Amino acid sequence: MARRALVTGAAVRVGRAIAVELARGGFDVVVHHYGSAGEAEETLEACEVAGMEAFAVQADLADPEGCRDLAEAVASRWDSLDLLVNNASIYEPRPFEEIALDEWDRMQAINTRAPFLLSQALLPLLRAAASSGEGALVVHMCDIGGDRPVRGYTHYAVSKAALAMLVKAMAVELAPAVRSVGIAPGHVQWPESFDEKTRERLGRHIPMGRVGTPEDVARLVRFLALEAPYVNGDIIKVDGGLGSRY
Repeated sequence: MARRALVTGAAVRVGRAIAVELARGGFDVVVHHYGSAGEAEETLEACEVAGMEAFAVQADLADPEGCRDLAEAVASRWDSLDLLVNNASIYEPRPFEEIALDEWDRMQAINTRAPFLLSQALLPLLRAAASSGEGALVVHMCDIGGDRPVRGYTHYAVSKAALAMLVKAMAVELAPAVRSVGIAPGHVQWPESFDEKTRERLGRHIPMGRVGTPEDVARLVRFLALEAPYVNGDIIKVDGGLGSRY
């Protein structure tokens, strides 16, 4: 039987790369999206070209009911889940003094609360997968900003710092049946709001001398799921050395 994975925010960008890479690695994939139905269909097609089953589920992860609905949609199709990738997140700049309460709450809801709620709701399926193999895995998409904040992103940095602790807490509490690992990308795909001057300025700080790619992250997810059964509780940087510099 094929391994099974759910990737949140899988219609575009890094999430899409992860979903397609997992399909190429022999995973059936649930492609979650919020408002990118067309792009989700393209991701499905790419997964199916790899010879694997894939289906899409729309859900608003800012809403606890949306998290519940997504988990129920997976459980209605599958009785086990080998891999959950909590990739969906939002990244919105706002000066500290201008952060509104609803903006703060939405950032924490999507970036931190949703990974917790999904991990909790899908725990029976993850444990079911673990009972017949080496264990299930939850990958949380952390961020260099959770450790080294930059101006204008306080609410984002706090959400990712909390997510990093969720990685560690789950690793302690859920192993050996379910492992928990974080991935902290650096610049692997520019936000659309970054102009060319900003991209050039930030790119100069990367010791590897280049910006990364979504595929750099996707290949690590695949490796953690298939080749690294003893990795648990760590947060692995994929940043070309950027986190060692600033």
